[in-house]
Amino acid sequence: MGRKYFGTDGVRGRVGEMPITPEFVMRLGYAAGMTLTHTEVLPAGERPTVLIGKDTRVSGYMLEAALEAGFAAAGVDVMLAGPSPTPAVAYLTRALRLQAGVVISASHNPYFDNGIKFFSATGSKLPDAVEEEIERRIDEPMCCADSPRIGRARRISDAAGRYIEFCKSTFPTDQHLRGIKIALDCAHGAAYHIAPAIFHELGAEVLTIGVEPNGLNINDGVGATHAEALREFVLSSGADLGLALDGDGDRLIMVDRDGHIYDGDKLLYIVARARQREGRLEGVVGTLMSNLGFERAIERLGSPFARSKVGDRYVLEMMVERGWKLGGENSGHIICLDRHTTGDGIVSALQVLSALRATGETLAEACQDLAFYPQKLINVPMRPGFEWAGNPIIRDAERIAVEELGADGRVLLRPSGTEPVLRVMVEGKDGPNVDALAQRLAAAVTAASSAKN
Repeated sequence: MGRKYFGTDGVRGRVGEMPITPEFVMRLGYAAGMTLTHTEVLPAGERPTVLIGKDTRVSGYMLEAALEAGFAAAGVDVMLAGPSPTPAVAYLTRALRLQAGVVISASHNPYFDNGIKFFSATGSKLPDAVEEEIERRIDEPMCCADSPRIGRARRISDAAGRYIEFCKSTFPTDQHLRGIKIALDCAHGAAYHIAPAIFHELGAEVLTIGVEPNGLNINDGVGATHAEALREFVLSSGADLGLALDGDGDRLIMVDRDGHIYDGDKLLYIVARARQREGRLEGVVGTLMSNLGFERAIERLGSPFARSKVGDRYVLEMMVERGWKLGGENSGHIICLDRHTTGDGIVSALQVLSALRATGETLAEACQDLAFYPQKLINVPMRPGFEWAGNPIIRDAERIAVEELGADGRVLLRPSGTEPVLRVMVEGKDGPNVDALAQRLAAAVTAASSAKN
């Protein structure tokens, strides 16, 4: 059975349009609550309990109330954490022994988007089968539990403090951040009141931007998807380095004192290198978009490397399948399973900082053995319903490009999940040749899509 509403990261869309409407979100809460009440085995008289956190979007108030009503109607108790990073909800759900966690966020998207994503009792994303069961129940009539069984709601006053202490616990007790000036960009998002305290309490001098949310400015020119704002702040403030999170706090991008930007591949390499020195690097999972130079660098560390589909959900699935503890995406999602059950921008930053403190290196020095290959990505429009995968024109052009690149290059064709385009990516050692091959392959896609049947 396919999923109608759930994507790779929950249910997401523009506020006021299906499926992000108050009515639908209430039904989603009810369907999720009914799924929990029918699958969770609890002592007699106890109700399932879920935790709800949100980022700083103005629509979060409305959607939180709708979710709460849906869960209560299904006989599920609710704990409200208020503005909380996505990984904080994952941690608190597990720490409080709850049946599920829910995050109201659209991550790095603009404020007018929002979404709902779920975590299981173990702090991991819900399996596909559970999401499919929730979807099945959404289309069933919505009822209400008898009055004695209606769920109750209460706010957690110490959610932020609990998560702050958890994050600090992932940093070695024999290390500190004294003597480091950190520029921190919280994207006016869920970590605005949490991340500064963590780095300050570990000893750093913390300078901040993106810590004044007003409901409408989340990710607006700041955060991990707008690293140029952090770059300018680092250079103007004289900080030793900068950290940028996204709206829900699960992505990390860093900037060094010279203004150079470090994406997820580079940061993951620094953490992998530190694990290798300590003799605890079993393997690393990247994605189809991870740079080939990154893959070669990981292999030089003596570690196996594997690629998953794009999406931190798939990175995590492959990590669990292989029993590895480290993986991530170049977008800044980094998963350290020996520290947390999900990607966490703050925890990832602490792992990078720990690696640098252990060796006394700068970001540039820690990455000196990592050389990225030139990469060209072109989004090629396609007509609706075009069967590109088996098209002979495209396949011939792809085969020729692969043969010309040889072992030192890569070609990736990937349809967008949100728009009618085919993403054409070519990667190799020779930049001009990479550009030429990408343009040639894109032209072949255009010609094939335009041809008459």
